[in-house]
This record gives sequence, C-alpha cells and structure tokens, in this order.
Amino acid sequence: MKPCLLRAAIGSLSVAALLTANNPAVADAMSELVEAAKKEGELTIIAVPHDWCNYAEVVANFKSKYPFLKLNELDPDAGSGDEIEAIKANKGNKGPQAPDVIDVGLSFGPSSKAEGLLQPYKVSTWDSIPEHQKDPDGYWYGDYYGVLAFEVNADLVPNPPADWADLKKPEYANMVALSGDPRVSNESILSVFAAGLAMAGGDADKAPAEGLKFFAELSKAGNFVPIGGQAAPLAQGTTPIIIRWDYLSLADNDTLKGNPEVKTIVPKTGVIAGVYVQAISAYAPHPNAAKLWMEHLYSDESQIAWLRGYCHPIRFLDLVKRGKVPQELLDKLPPAEHYEAALFPTIEQQAKAKETITKQWDVVVGANIQ
Repeated sequence: MKPCLLRAAIGSLSVAALLTANNPAVADAMSELVEAAKKEGELTIIAVPHDWCNYAEVVANFKSKYPFLKLNELDPDAGSGDEIEAIKANKGNKGPQAPDVIDVGLSFGPSSKAEGLLQPYKVSTWDSIPEHQKDPDGYWYGDYYGVLAFEVNADLVPNPPADWADLKKPEYANMVALSGDPRVSNESILSVFAAGLAMAGGDADKAPAEGLKFFAELSKAGNFVPIGGQAAPLAQGTTPIIIRWDYLSLADNDTLKGNPEVKTIVPKTGVIAGVYVQAISAYAPHPNAAKLWMEHLYSDESQIAWLRGYCHPIRFLDLVKRGKVPQELLDKLPPAEHYEAALFPTIEQQAKAKETITKQWDVVVGANIQ
C-alpha cells in the first residue's frame, strides 16, 4: 500500500481495516500511526483514576512505550456526564483541557454518537470485541465489565449459595444484603433485575417485576438485611452475603487479607454484566495519539492489566481461549465459563428496570435500606 493511502486509512477510520492474517502492511500501519502521534506530541485523558481497574499499570506502560507523548490527565474522579461536558465545553480548544478520549458508562456511547461528539476508530483487535458490545461503525466500544456476584464471608457462611434461589434457604436468615438502596443505586437496581432474570427463566421483560417479588419473599422469610453491604459490615458479620460487582468483591478479599476470607461466587443463572465503553472525541486535538491510546488499551497486555485489577476486559473470553491469561491470575477469579452466559442489558432494558424497580420497591418490598 502506498504511504499516502496508508496515512489516509489511519486518519479516516482504522488500522484494523488494514489487518489480515498475512498482511505485510500491519507493521507499517502501526509505524505510521506512531509517527503521526509523535508529531502531535500530547494526549489528554480524563476520568482515569489509577486505583480503578489497575489503570496505574496501564498508564505506566503507555508512558514507557511512548515517552515522546506528554500525557495530560484531567479530573481522575470525574463521572461519565462530566466527561461528556468536557468535550462540549472544549470543542474549539486545542490545549490540554480538551479530552481526546473518554471512558464512560454504556448509555453515554450511543447518546454521544447521536450528538456528534465522537469520531469512529476501529482498533486492530476489533474482531475479538463481542459484536453486541461495540458500535458497528466504531464510534464506541466496550472496554471492561463486571458481573453481579455473591460476596460471601466464608468464616460465617461455610456453605455459600450457588444461585439466586439458594438465598431463600433458612440457613441464610438475616444474612443477605444489597450493596445500596435500589431506589437510587444502579448497582442495586441491576441486582434486583438479575434476581428477577433468574426467576423468570431468562426473560428480561419479566425480570424487573420478578426481581421485586423475589426480594419481597426474601424479606418476608427474614433472610434480607436492609443494610447497604460493604466490606466493613461483611467482615463484622452484619451482612455476611452481599450482592455486589465481582471486581469490588475480589478487591475486598485483597483488602481484608483473609480476615475474614471472602468468596466471590457468580450465580449459575441471572448473570448480569455492567460495561464501560471507550471513545474518541470528535474534537480531539490529538486524534492520532488518541488512536494510539486505543491500540494500547485493546492490546493483550493492557486487557490483562485491567484483569489484574479484577475488571474483566471486554476481550476476556478471547484471551482465555487463546491461553493468554496467566494461570495464577485465573486462579484468583471465578471460573471463566461462569461469564459466558452473562447478559449485557441494553440501554432500553436498563431504563425499564430502573423505572419499575425504583417506583415499586416501597410498595412490593417495603424494606428501607439503611
């Protein structure tokens, strides 16, 4: 391929479009992208806390690989809405206050595309990103996710539950808690949705109502503890079983250092995943550096680095199938096959769940979360 055509391909859409199994242009394509980024000299990221999903390692590796790029890190604790507002507020700004890339909740991908705030780019590992977790035109794509799991104090619960229905057993009296209030907490709303999905045999349309019914029965049986479960009440025995994102549970096990031992159990049914997505600003001052950042994030190296922070990378199943995940890391995680049936709720499904659960929790369940 002529260099001018190669540069045009990189600038307009993607290195991935050039990649085939035996394409000699692969190395040239990446080399062209690196050189284009080098000329820009900077990259601005936003909402990348180093203690989240092991981003510290991801960032350090990027700096090591591309020392010629000045990395500007804006507002590490910003929320998804803040990131979008930063793009809008800096459309004409070519300085370091204009984010080149964003890492946001799922719903912000399609909405930002619709507003014309994103530009398309398909990374070289594009084909290994699940189809339902990326925009077909490359405007946004999933980066990492967690699934709702049972976080269990193994010292107090020697026979932990394996599935949602188990939570109704008398042996779990005064043990089961949500992480927060399902009238305001998205994590808890999705927890109720997940329980309902299991009770409804996988029917997502029936899941919100079935989830409310499930927690009403759990409360009536005396198994539900109306206290927001976190690491402290788990360790104290106030909430020995918490329904929580798996990555938070796995991190708690490290924090508590075996006192008590924490088990993270992905239920057999009703497995719900929550995903974040990456995208490049349509107004990025450094578009080629932004694409290089994306290539870095979606490499095997960075995907496994995220996994070391207990956030499942979007290419997790592909990495496992190719034997790329170190065994010692797999040993720390629930079995990979438990994630295969995970449902990634659509924006519409999440909206319906929120509408039903937040408005009917008081009437159907009636448990005020402390």
